[in-house]
Amino acid sequence: MDNKAKAYIYAFLSRCFEKELDLRAIEDLKSNISLLETIGEDTKNWFLSKDSKELEESLNIDFHSAFMLNSQPVETLVEDSKGEILVGLQNPVMQFYFTHGYEVNMNQTQILAPDHLSVEFGFMQNLYYKDEENIAFKFLKEHLLKWTPPYLIGVKSLIETPFYNDLIDFTIEFLMQDYEELKNKFKEEI
Repeated sequence: MDNKAKAYIYAFLSRCFEKELDLRAIEDLKSNISLLETIGEDTKNWFLSKDSKELEESLNIDFHSAFMLNSQPVETLVEDSKGEILVGLQNPVMQFYFTHGYEVNMNQTQILAPDHLSVEFGFMQNLYYKDEENIAFKFLKEHLLKWTPPYLIGVKSLIETPFYNDLIDFTIEFLMQDYEELKNKFKEEI
C-alpha cells in the first residue's frame, strides 16, 4: 500500500474516533460502497438497509457509550492506572512529537488529550503525507501498537452497531499490516 493510501486511511480513522458521525459523514459513507466493503460486509449491508437519520441515532448512541462514557481512547488513561491524562512534556506522546520536531496544535480540535486515538491517527496521517515512514514505524512500535489493539478489543463488548464492530476489527488489522510492512522495510535500520 502506498503512503497516500495509508494517509487516507489514517485520516478516516482519525475522524471516526474523534466524534460521532454526523449526517454528512454518514451520507458520504453511504455513497462510498467500496469503503463500506473495506470496513466490513456487515457495515455495508447495515448502512444500505437503514435511512441516514436512523444510522445517525444508532451511531451516536454507540459512539458515546463505547468511547465517551465507559472508556476513552486516550493512551495515558489506558496505560497508566492513575486515570489521569498527562499534559505537556510529561505526556510520553507529546514528548515523542516534540523529539521528532512536531508541534501538535490542540486548538484545532475539541479533543484535549494529545494522546487521544484520533490525534495519534492524525499524526500518522501527517507522517505518511510527508513520507516519514521511519518515524511512523517508531510511533507505531512505541505507542499505537502498545495500547490501541488491547483497548479496542476491550471496548468491543460495548459495541452494538455493525459499523463500530467492523471498524474495530479493520483498525486492528490495518495497524498490524502497516507495522509488518514497515518492519520488513526497516528491519536492518531500526
